[in-house]
Amino acid sequence: MPDHDESSRRRFGWHAYYSEKRIVHQWLQVELLRTLPVAQVLEIGPYFGLVTAILSNAGYRVATLDIEGDGPRHGALRHIRADVRHLDPASLHGFDAILCCETLEHLPFADIPGVLGAFHQTGAPFLVLSVPYDGPQLGFSLYLNPHQWPRLKFFRKVHFLRRFPKPRSDAWENHRWEIGYRDYPLRKLIRAVEAAGYRVLRREFTSGTRAVFVVCERLAHPRP
Repeated sequence: MPDHDESSRRRFGWHAYYSEKRIVHQWLQVELLRTLPVAQVLEIGPYFGLVTAILSNAGYRVATLDIEGDGPRHGALRHIRADVRHLDPASLHGFDAILCCETLEHLPFADIPGVLGAFHQTGAPFLVLSVPYDGPQLGFSLYLNPHQWPRLKFFRKVHFLRRFPKPRSDAWENHRWEIGYRDYPLRKLIRAVEAAGYRVLRREFTSGTRAVFVVCERLAHPRP
């Protein structure tokens, strides 16, 4: 039956995407809001909706925005169908924070200043964003018991001399850039954030999904 097939495909996609290493990444998106005076959140790019559900379960009033989707799901109060590159900031007033994680890397970097500028124009006091981080990093976790050997270890090669590989197609799923590659140092993203009118309050890194999170506070006016 079609409904059964669709449900099976969704379950397969959910389990394929939300691996053990990614769950911490989803949790951190919500945890970073804990110390901020935030009640109403605009979540950009909800995908399967795990973060949406966590936000709702934690007591936040959440709306989602994506280029796809027809209605609110997973605890969202409403869904806004829009292209993040062509936002109407006036229609997005009233949010305390914008959550934009693992989204910007799907756009050409040349589009990022305009997207950040539109976020600023919404008036939301806080912005939490994350993008993939592929800079130099080394991690090791040791856990021993009589039944299982530890599995958590990683080493990332240095990519700052390499250009990010060109996507094989224009499909939205493809990444256009990642922090750590040639021409994409972390300071380039931070400069774009600050130029859009934000002050960086905090940076966090996750090792599982290799992402950098930036928590930002909106300033009254962008820097000249």
